[in-house]
Amino acid sequence: MENLLQVGVVTSTHGLAGEVKVFPTTDDPQRFRALKSVLLDTGGEMRELKIAGVRFFKQMVILRFQGHSRIEDVMPYKGKSLYVTRENAVELGENEYFIADLIGMEVYEEDGSRLGELTDVLQTGANDVYTVKMAGGREVLIPAIRQCILEVDVEAARMTVHLLEGLLS
Repeated sequence: MENLLQVGVVTSTHGLAGEVKVFPTTDDPQRFRALKSVLLDTGGEMRELKIAGVRFFKQMVILRFQGHSRIEDVMPYKGKSLYVTRENAVELGENEYFIADLIGMEVYEEDGSRLGELTDVLQTGANDVYTVKMAGGREVLIPAIRQCILEVDVEAARMTVHLLEGLLS
């Protein structure tokens, strides 16, 4: 399991006072209000940034970091990802999973035969859809609904599914 979970990506600076616009990659952007710090992936290391202010503008989160009061301080952060540790992650409800825990899972049909590897999670309006890459490179899309997803074992990195008629055609 991944220890770091992505919560956003810095898209640009905001104003001249050292704020950044962040595209949230979390289901609940309001969670930034409770965060005391985030980890910035600089490409070479993870750098902890203490959050000094949080605002919202349209679908973006505007963050101000302690010790960053000028636009020049935050310009290098453009395009960089922000993470939290698993300890600072939101609590999940029953049958909820972090996407990072699902990617790479081995997927099996209910009869025990291996279907493939979960390679992506598509987030649609109604429900998520899991992309499973089968042997030979073919992909199958499986809706993340109770009728299809029978069991998810995060510790074993294994998922058991029921394929509805027509999914493999």
